[in-house]
Amino acid sequence: MAEELKVIVFTLAHEEYGIEVDKVRTIERMVPITRVPKTPTFVKGVINLRGIVIPIIDLRGRFGLAETEYTENSRIIIVSANDLEVGFIVDSANDVMDVMSDKIENPPEVVGGIKAKYISGVAKIGESRLLILLNLTEVLSRNEIIQLEQFGE
Repeated sequence: MAEELKVIVFTLAHEEYGIEVDKVRTIERMVPITRVPKTPTFVKGVINLRGIVIPIIDLRGRFGLAETEYTENSRIIIVSANDLEVGFIVDSANDVMDVMSDKIENPPEVVGGIKAKYISGVAKIGESRLLILLNLTEVLSRNEIIQLEQFGE
């Protein structure tokens, strides 16, 4: 029997993506980000969120998509991955959706210019809508996680 998976739906470059709700801590409006030297360009810096220093990654930059100016719709999705809290900057965070596990297919080699390793699957929603589900452990490689953990120390 198919299981139901709750996902947070967000957009990047007019494509819809999903992250499992249980991995999302909070969704925040854009706030000033403190730049950290000697980090990859997609690591925008850190924020202080209720007393916790959280590294911030621009997912557009992480995926090799063209970066754009942030708008009033831009959001920071705070996720917990491998015992590390990280913020992802996205174009917008739309809603929470239930996805049936039998509607999720393995990712193709490349989806919208994003390498398949960053994707856990593609969910078919209705007749014409696809939702790309992120693989958080791959979005943050082991070396990057070690670098980001050092920010919090």
